[in-house]
Amino acid sequence: MTANIINQVAYLRTSRNFPIEDTKQLAIETNKAYIDTANAVNNRTISIFPTNVPAINGESWFLVNNQRQQAFRQVYTFTSTANIAHGITIADPAQFTRGFGTYTDGTNSYGLVFATSVPVAGIITFYVTSTNIVFSVGGGAPALTSGRLVLEWLSQP
Repeated sequence: MTANIINQVAYLRTSRNFPIEDTKQLAIETNKAYIDTANAVNNRTISIFPTNVPAINGESWFLVNNQRQQAFRQVYTFTSTANIAHGITIADPAQFTRGFGTYTDGTNSYGLVFATSVPVAGIITFYVTSTNIVFSVGGGAPALTSGRLVLEWLSQP
């Protein structure tokens, strides 16, 4: 097995031998077990979806000079397809890593597609500018009465 596996730290082994008769070695092994557990737990994807402030989502990206970039998440609720000011300060539009959501017409639920500024028949898509979330409504798309959208983005390197 190679030593260059990126998830070595987050991997939590399933068995460990604790010395029974040597308390000093037991303390060392217990400390190692705690550190391994804390590292594995801290490197998971965090399932927090706040609507008024960003949250760290637990992802680490290494895109620029192998420097760690944390990822953030925020939820936006809406009742129309008017632009939404996202309030995120970004240096590069490519910092946005993921966008998804749903909306309803009051009867059915539909998926929102992070896709294009060009209207696509039958669906509502959205894209992100440096200041806004912008909806693009294709002809024949169901009427929107309310919805929620999740944006995720990277910190500055």
